[in-house]
Amino acid sequence: MTTPIILPDLGVGPVTLSVWFVVQGERVLEVLAECATFDITAPATGKLLHKEAFSREQLTPGQVLGMIEGE
Repeated sequence: MTTPIILPDLGVGPVTLSVWFVVQGERVLEVLAECATFDITAPATGKLLHKEAFSREQLTPGQVLGMIEGE
């Protein structure tokens, strides 16, 4: 089963993808807003199948950032 990694509404306006982390069971990526940094956690355990967003890309809430293949 695959699970999408979806950017939640952080209530801060546009955010930019800063860096991907690929450590199972921990934070997956970091996004930057004008005044804050947010960690996005994996919605499921498994392996990252592919990324659909990349560093320095501006993101919108609800956007699919990547896909996880469940264990």
